[in-house]
Amino acid sequence: MAETVNSAPCAALIIGGSAGSLDVLLEIFPVLKSDISFPIIVVIHRKASNESLLTDLLQSRTTLKVSEAEEKETLTAGKVFIAPADYHMLIEDDHSISLDYSEKVNYSRPSIDVTFQSAAEVFREKVVCILLSGSNADGVEGLKNVNNYGGKVVIQNPNTAIMPYMPQQAVLGVKPHVILDSYDMADFINNLNN
Repeated sequence: MAETVNSAPCAALIIGGSAGSLDVLLEIFPVLKSDISFPIIVVIHRKASNESLLTDLLQSRTTLKVSEAEEKETLTAGKVFIAPADYHMLIEDDHSISLDYSEKVNYSRPSIDVTFQSAAEVFREKVVCILLSGSNADGVEGLKNVNNYGGKVVIQNPNTAIMPYMPQQAVLGVKPHVILDSYDMADFINNLNN
């Protein structure tokens, strides 16, 4: 099923999630290939007080370089960029990162919707966005934009999500290219490699 999804090369992978998504990330990251040919952006709802914990935890599970995204930093292949707590993360046309402290979207900052939409506008049909477990509907509107620009929409199977509400809302509101169980996601990502 995953083979049909990769009809265009992947220029960027965006993974969004909230409550319950950390377990999936910790399942995915140890299995990712070290020669990933695209940047990976992770947008997870979290408290500002735990700023470096997520970055350190993911770095300890992968050979890929993991760091918290910085203003004006350029996206590079094979690196994982974590959206900072309490900032929206946008992608500029020159593939640099822009951090924004505007109003919360879906009660969240960073908002998955904001990053999905921004990445869709820049990478168009070459963006792949994965929405994981969570307890609100953040990400659903962003995935609609990904579809509109011809990108690939991947949703965690709600039956495998600790908090199924977020992926359920996405399945109801967006036409996904594929719905994956959490244990199939690492293989899917590795197969996006050019």
